[in-house]
Amino acid sequence: MSDHPVPQPGILDIAAYVPGKAGAPGSNAVKLSSNESPLGASPKAIEAYRAAAEKLDIYPEGSSKILRTALGEVHGIDPDHIVCGNGSDDLLHLLAQAYLGESDQAIMSRYGFSVYPIITKAAGAEIVMVDEDQYTADVDALLSAVTPQTKIVWLANPNNPTGTYLPDSEIRRLHAGLRPDILLVIDNAYAEYVTAPDFTTGLDLVNEAQNVAMVRTFSKMGLAAVRIGWMVGPVHLVDAINRIRGPFNVNLPAQMAGAAATRDTEFTAKLKAHNAQWRDWITAELDGNHMHVVPSQANFVMVLFPDAEHASLAFETLLERGLIVREIGGSYGIPQGLRISIGSEQAMRGVVGILKALVQIS
Repeated sequence: MSDHPVPQPGILDIAAYVPGKAGAPGSNAVKLSSNESPLGASPKAIEAYRAAAEKLDIYPEGSSKILRTALGEVHGIDPDHIVCGNGSDDLLHLLAQAYLGESDQAIMSRYGFSVYPIITKAAGAEIVMVDEDQYTADVDALLSAVTPQTKIVWLANPNNPTGTYLPDSEIRRLHAGLRPDILLVIDNAYAEYVTAPDFTTGLDLVNEAQNVAMVRTFSKMGLAAVRIGWMVGPVHLVDAINRIRGPFNVNLPAQMAGAAATRDTEFTAKLKAHNAQWRDWITAELDGNHMHVVPSQANFVMVLFPDAEHASLAFETLLERGLIVREIGGSYGIPQGLRISIGSEQAMRGVVGILKALVQIS
């Protein structure tokens, strides 16, 4: 008998999530490690958040109706098919809790979002990582990994930290190869930034099938601090998640800010245009000269160096100059890579100048 409470089996085997570094020497450090909005938040969302201060004494409406209504209007979705959460991580955890258990398996691509193993193991299930093809999810490999124990396939599209994506045709081919009792979770955290013409969010597939859920977030479009995520799924899935989520899991200021941000499509378009311009620019500037930039559809790029030593030198050099990027060796198993969020023009030019100079002297 232990002399203290003991967690469930497997909990202490989970490697905790490690966020991007937030601080650097000097007071003017620029954070490019967490894929946050370089243009801040929607002014309308800020105004709505401030207005919520007049109502801090009352509970929020429990189903996030304010937010679900706005999402339904803008995206053409029946609000009854939407569940909101305290960030998309909250909803991913709930999906794992609802559909995974002991002896079950969940499948993900090798370099998929590092939260997937955490939530899978926390539910008592096994995570199965499948090799990728040039840092892109491989549909054939994912399907080959399916066993009778498979209950969920986690798919970030576009993926973090690689920035790669699967087109609609490949998403549909993946779904067609899955048993109807396997849940396909399409994690669209970066959907607002995609410019590829053959990309879809998977919403049509959600409407057509009974085993697909689409999860999205506001964190990458300027509202990271208020923690809002949302999910679309069939009625039976929405019912299951609503039964186990917290009764007031999205606070009122977040609901009001999220609804305003959803309707501020002009700001979202501005953010997408800025990102596309500087994502393309930094890719063209850095690809080559002993660096390779994996083509990205997200609001970051993954830069690959000749080896882990060069990547570490680049990280430390940028950090010394007040530019914080994300190391992806420990969390994602890509020690030769760095993930760089798309920031302001000044920040992007600074990163490029430093890395080009570093390559010339190394």
